[in-house]
Amino acid sequence: MLTRLQVTGFKNLIDVDVRFGAFTCIAGANGVGKSNLFDAILFLSSLADRPLVDAALRVRDEGGRTADLRSLFHRVGSDYADEMSFVAEMIVPAAGQDDLGQTARASITFLRYSLSLAYRADDALRSLGSLEITREELTHITQGEASKHLPFHHSAKNWRRSVIQGKRNAPYFISTEGEGLHRQIKLHQDGGSSGRPLSRSAVNLPRTILSAANAAESPTALLARREMQSWRLLQLEPSALRKPDEFIAPARLGADGSHLPATLYRLAQTSKQVAVDPDAAEASVFSRVANRLAELINDVKRVTIDRDEKRELLSLLVQAQDGTPYPARSLSDGTLRFLALSVLEQDPESQGVLCLEEPENGIHPKRIPAMLRLLKDIAVDVDGPIDETNPLRQVIINTHSPVVVTQVPDDSLVIAELQETVKDGRRFQSAHFSCLQNTWRAQAGMDTVALGKLLSYLNPVPKSGLNDEEETRNKNGKPKTKRLIDRPDIQLYLPMNSGEP
Repeated sequence: MLTRLQVTGFKNLIDVDVRFGAFTCIAGANGVGKSNLFDAILFLSSLADRPLVDAALRVRDEGGRTADLRSLFHRVGSDYADEMSFVAEMIVPAAGQDDLGQTARASITFLRYSLSLAYRADDALRSLGSLEITREELTHITQGEASKHLPFHHSAKNWRRSVIQGKRNAPYFISTEGEGLHRQIKLHQDGGSSGRPLSRSAVNLPRTILSAANAAESPTALLARREMQSWRLLQLEPSALRKPDEFIAPARLGADGSHLPATLYRLAQTSKQVAVDPDAAEASVFSRVANRLAELINDVKRVTIDRDEKRELLSLLVQAQDGTPYPARSLSDGTLRFLALSVLEQDPESQGVLCLEEPENGIHPKRIPAMLRLLKDIAVDVDGPIDETNPLRQVIINTHSPVVVTQVPDDSLVIAELQETVKDGRRFQSAHFSCLQNTWRAQAGMDTVALGKLLSYLNPVPKSGLNDEEETRNKNGKPKTKRLIDRPDIQLYLPMNSGEP
């Protein structure tokens, strides 16, 4: 679980400091930096798994992929920032396995990871350049400090006690010493060995020290790596959601929504294996998904998986109240996305941070509250202990929809906007994130949004600004069609008119 992220020097993120709860909604206009914050989260996730350059090339640019490593650094005119830096506070799993299947147990589960990267030009023709690690650190946050670092409402007795475990005397799991060519990054062992720290020269490191952690030498660092690897962006594509699955397909929902039938089938079968009444247990899984889907569309009786033994395919079916079965390929895009999230809610193996962009797409405005309820229910319940029915799972969404903003809890909302910044004598626009007054984020010291800006955002449709004559006539003097909002009978029912001073 990501509880706090500080970023500077990455794209248009300068001195950004955002705190997260179980469910967070980041709202703002297009192009202000909402997606860049997601990219920062996903970049850290990739760095925990891949070499530096490979992770950088997976970050989206305006064309969809990054072709120039330098484009990741903040830019003003033709000048780029020298460094980008990240600080992430996170709660990690208490146990897990490394790449060789060896079990690891964290000595403490509340950690702070810091990473700074610099760009290094390469004179070789067509070279992308390279990234150099200038600082990498992994430290712990003690149980005594946990309440200060978890300012959102939660049950200290039930939830916090179940996720914040262990203790640590030494300050570092990973540390950095020295400068320039003498800079060393050290991995401090905590796997039962009292050996000296393992040192590596930072100059030519192809990947982070964290990304190479294993259970034997550094179990806590390994579990920090596993946590960061679980941070992902869900981009549920209807084409992937509509496909049936082969019997041998992976049984976990892909980031694009692939393997939906295999995932639901696995949940049903797993439920059967541990139940006294296997048939009832299987039916219960399908029933819970169907009941959730019925919150979006009324005409739902059952959700099932058709197992085609001849073709060895699993297909998802939604049965209407009149008994008519509808395959996934005939469902609307919004219904498919809602259905995928309904399945994900039932999956205890789906943990970590789930980022979604504009989840309201394809959903009728009247059904947006149902989508938001589902997303909040996917996130961990911070009033109860962590277990199979309450996995440590976090949801972060972004949106530019005023309808979504009006429906989310006020303490879950973060407002993104562009703000003029002055640094080193230069003026530029950078992303700024703020919260509402009198919420836990405000009490934790996060900037608050001005009420006027919030009201303007909630009522964004302006009048044309033209006088009556100009509104009713076009350039040729012919009658001009008015917008809906310009009708006097409609304006009577608008809560406010953002076009008026």
